Amino acid sequence: MPHLLALDSSTDTMALALVTPGQTRVFEAAGGAQASARMLPEVKALLAGAGVRMSELDAIAFGQGPGAFTGLRTACAVAQGLAFGLDKPVLAVDSLMLVAEDARAQGAGDDIWVAMDARIGEIYAAHYRWTDGAWAVVEAPALYAPAVLAAHWGRPAAVAGTALTEYAAALGDLPNAWPQTRSRAAALGALALATWQRGDTRDAAEALPVYVRDKVALTTAEREQKAALS
Repeated sequence: MPHLLALDSSTDTMALALVTPGQTRVFEAAGGAQASARMLPEVKALLAGAGVRMSELDAIAFGQGPGAFTGLRTACAVAQGLAFGLDKPVLAVDSLMLVAEDARAQGAGDDIWVAMDARIGEIYAAHYRWTDGAWAVVEAPALYAPAVLAAHWGRPAAVAGTALTEYAAALGDLPNAWPQTRSRAAALGALALATWQRGDTRDAAEALPVYVRDKVALTTAEREQKAALS
């Protein structure tokens, strides 16, 4: 078993996981703007609580997105900085797959769409299937308007994520819905370990975020045009 540190701040929750032989320790707190200031101190506290030295880490995992731009940059920068300093590889984790892993742990099943609120009336969504003890990507993360997503996925076996609450009316009746996360950090640790076990390590220079959306905000004219069309 390796020693892995995993970081994710792609949502409003900052999630940390420390995977060690026989145990995974987790920490969750408010993310957003606070993540950049809190992440390193909480990483140090997590390591100290487990009696693990930074030099004992085998790799640093990070949530690569999609998600909030500032949060993605925070996790990537911290992971990259630690990996460079320790001369260790990084592990890139799909931030939407975290939601699928958490929902599966809650009993959602093995075929899950993830739909996360992307703000400004849009949704980050992806389709995953648990096959032979691992996640397979059926449809990669993409950005959707709520009505477009509802038409696209047809009758999904299960759906998880914050968009279920934010866009309930547009997404319609979904009987196998999982809007609440039980432990994002635990899911992060599980996916970090799975990434390590399949040998998918990267150089620290490749600790880069995945941006599905190229723009953070609409201009005033674009907002007015969007409102007129809705």
